[in-house]
Amino acid sequence: MSRISVPTTARLPSSLRVNPSSTTVTKILSRLSRPSLISVALDWLDEDNLSLATPYLRPDQDDDEEEDDGDFYPPASSPEELREEYLSLQNRKGSKREILDRIVTGDWRHGVSLYQLAIADLQYLYDHPTSQKWSAYKIVPLKAPTEDDNGEVQPLEADKTSLYIPRFHPSLFLKSLQAQILPDIKAHYNLDRHKTLPLLILRIFVIDSPYNTPLSLSSTGNIDTGSKTILIAFPDGSPNIFISKPTSTGPTGASESKSLRALLVEGIPKALSLPRQRVTLQSTSLTTRNLEELLDRRGATRGNAAGGGWSIYADEKVKESPLSTVLPSPPLSDAAEEEERAVGDKKRRERPTVEERVNKRAKLVAQARFGDTARVGDGKGVERVDLVMEDVFKIEGDDADRMDIDGEDGEEEAWRPKVRLTFHGSHVFAGIRQLVECGVIDGERMPGWMTGEEGVTIGAVRNGRIRGHKGSGL
Repeated sequence: MSRISVPTTARLPSSLRVNPSSTTVTKILSRLSRPSLISVALDWLDEDNLSLATPYLRPDQDDDEEEDDGDFYPPASSPEELREEYLSLQNRKGSKREILDRIVTGDWRHGVSLYQLAIADLQYLYDHPTSQKWSAYKIVPLKAPTEDDNGEVQPLEADKTSLYIPRFHPSLFLKSLQAQILPDIKAHYNLDRHKTLPLLILRIFVIDSPYNTPLSLSSTGNIDTGSKTILIAFPDGSPNIFISKPTSTGPTGASESKSLRALLVEGIPKALSLPRQRVTLQSTSLTTRNLEELLDRRGATRGNAAGGGWSIYADEKVKESPLSTVLPSPPLSDAAEEEERAVGDKKRRERPTVEERVNKRAKLVAQARFGDTARVGDGKGVERVDLVMEDVFKIEGDDADRMDIDGEDGEEEAWRPKVRLTFHGSHVFAGIRQLVECGVIDGERMPGWMTGEEGVTIGAVRNGRIRGHKGSGL
């Protein structure tokens, strides 16, 4: 290890090793379960990853027995032998501490590389899909600069009418993104394909140091006190990207996390931009911990603009349309359905009670307003929705009907009390649907934004219509 560290603008190499006793290593590995730790160790020992995750092996000596005396985890002679050992651990019962101690004090006692930490960190994301809080951003191309009547060049503006799907080479993109990083911090980048979702995930690990040497990653260095991790997801064939909330190993303020995200929001468009084709990021006011919900709302699916009751048209297999002149043919029924229909016909002969008619009506209204969305267990839940009500409240008197609608006359007389609403739960819109089915909420008079069809979680309601934060939204 070199004794002199020189500041550099290069990024942190994947082969750079971190002391296994570091708090960062312990925190990342201890979050994983025993099966996940074994799976991660086998990934490290794969032939394609072995150059960046080389384990500690037995030196080539004749007296191997004396070398192993007093070693609780004797080193293996080859990666293949160590791989067989971890495969045998999969079939044995034991504690997580056994695997964790073997990795830290045994097989990788000489250090864990940044590449290994990236694999372990992403494995935790796959095991716990809701562990990160994501925000969706839309990639919007910028209009070409124009000149006014005085010959002055106007500033660039976002072209919201154009659709831009990013296409980039990973190495060139990372090189351009590294140029946007401040010189007093260093970052490590790792790209990985999501195991189950059509996503490309970029993990960025940042430390507060101008050096990229092992000395800067020592246990007494900045990795335990000033390191932060942020994830960026690129959905396939979509003009949107998802950015996670930065996480840190040590105590960091909210301002530092916001500054890191703001730096990326400003730097990613520059890295994606091409000559004469510049882009910017626009907030969509959609924040959730559920990646499947983000993909359904902002991915390459038909559900982007078909929320709520419009979701029945999002299925490509369904060809029904209210404009069709041919009535849809009912599906064929089997014997069980015929028997159930006979029981239903018998019940129809009996006069239903008022309560039964009300409950049936409420469920039909909920089906019409929500369609196939907002169902418990669909895996597309939103945990929180924050809204500000800016609707006009009528005041009795001569000027009662003078309403302020987008700056029209009567603005001074209109009363717009700001009422903040927060819906919180495991699946907010599924809970609202249940309230409609129970008759607690009037589904016929309920505004459309309560069904989630607008696709935003942060916004303001004005004149009955929702506007996303900073004017975003559908």
